[in-house]
Amino acid sequence: MSTTEHPAPGADLLHHMERQAVVEVCTRMAWHADQREWEALKTVFADDVRLDYTSLNGGEPAVLSPGRIVDAWARVLGGFDATQHLITNHLVTLAGDTAVCTASFQATHRLAEPFGAPLWTLGGTYRFDLVRTGGQWKISGVLMTAAWADGNKGLMAPAAKAAG
Repeated sequence: MSTTEHPAPGADLLHHMERQAVVEVCTRMAWHADQREWEALKTVFADDVRLDYTSLNGGEPAVLSPGRIVDAWARVLGGFDATQHLITNHLVTLAGDTAVCTASFQATHRLAEPFGAPLWTLGGTYRFDLVRTGGQWKISGVLMTAAWADGNKGLMAPAAKAAG
């Protein structure tokens, strides 16, 4: 069902519940990362996840396990004094046991830095691919498309060093 179609009257509640469950999983990805809840963060992902951050970092998309994703994110995000990933304007398309959620994001990273600005903020869109496994929605793909940035991108290196 596309985001512009409406379900049959009897399916409204179920459709709303499924849509909300998809949005919740995508929101939890950001929340758990920002709160440094690494074990909880692993639970939002499917067994294999296609990550595509090439618009920011170049390279190629990668297929990783939840453990490898969280370990990598902990090594960088864990070195910041604080991060805040806001995800909004969710558009959800449901198709049986798969779903796609597109959303806007703004991610702010803070690290006290004596030789530069302490903030780096990035904005753009996410496309989350999800699968229903064992009755729960899990993220099986993340495509992050950076549209803009402001501040000190150079904070990534000292944050990784601090977390390392």
